[in-house]
Amino acid sequence: MQVVATLLTFFFWGVADLFYKLGNRGKGNYNHLKTGIMVGLVMGIHGTYLLLTTHTSINIMDIIKYLPVSFCYIASMVIGYRGLKYLELSISSPIQNTSGVIVALLFIIFFKEHYDYPFYIAVLSIFIGILILSIIGLERNKKDRKEFNKKNTLQKILTLTILFPLGYCLLDGLGTFLDGIYLDKLKIIGENPSLIAYEYTFALYGLITLIYLKIKKEDFSIIKEKTKLTAALFETAGEIFYVTAMSGNSTIAAPIIGSYCVLSMLLSRIFLKEKLSKKEYIGILLVLIGVVILALLDV
Repeated sequence: MQVVATLLTFFFWGVADLFYKLGNRGKGNYNHLKTGIMVGLVMGIHGTYLLLTTHTSINIMDIIKYLPVSFCYIASMVIGYRGLKYLELSISSPIQNTSGVIVALLFIIFFKEHYDYPFYIAVLSIFIGILILSIIGLERNKKDRKEFNKKNTLQKILTLTILFPLGYCLLDGLGTFLDGIYLDKLKIIGENPSLIAYEYTFALYGLITLIYLKIKKEDFSIIKEKTKLTAALFETAGEIFYVTAMSGNSTIAAPIIGSYCVLSMLLSRIFLKEKLSKKEYIGILLVLIGVVILALLDV
């Protein structure tokens, strides 16, 4: 069941990533906040549905207990949403998308886990594949970055191209590491209580953000945000399976789930007609080979 949940998370978050990109292409400085509101809305509805239909026992202490994990994820996602506006100008890919591999290595170091050679070959394959994709992406957008550098201050350049992706990587990686401890290694909290706690925390963030936009007199309508809503639906679907994946063998699940960016690239090629070079296809193939090996090890 864990390997199925892991692959479904990989799929749903890969699709969500595509819609996140589409939803943040428009003009305006509040697209990232509007995306967070939509995710909070969907997660709040699902959390309530889960609470009512599964009769899960949860209290305020469970939400507080899980708050460190929730904070890491929500903060990293807000940074990620903001960074999407400058995706073509940043070095986000080589930093952000290696977090799953780093987390797997942290589990091995801190919990003294041992795996056979196929595991390390798979992790290395994923790491090299993502690195290839990232480097090619940077080279492709070198001209855009030069123009961007001419128009902006050094502080803004460092924030958008280094601090944003680094902040995302650290927070998302820490959240995944803590989730592995909470759900798998130490069994601190169950799957449903952790999911409901996270979804209600995100819903609270969405509500606070909505109030902020109202104070700023920024126009916001759910009907007008269909793309962001679609992204939120896929994000929540992935989250449902994520807790099951991480409650199993989180060391194997983390690098698989962290590789969902390659699915987003393939979907962008199919639906947005974005071009991919031969080297990029090689990078994607290396990542997928690593994912398949890890999935087979977890069967």
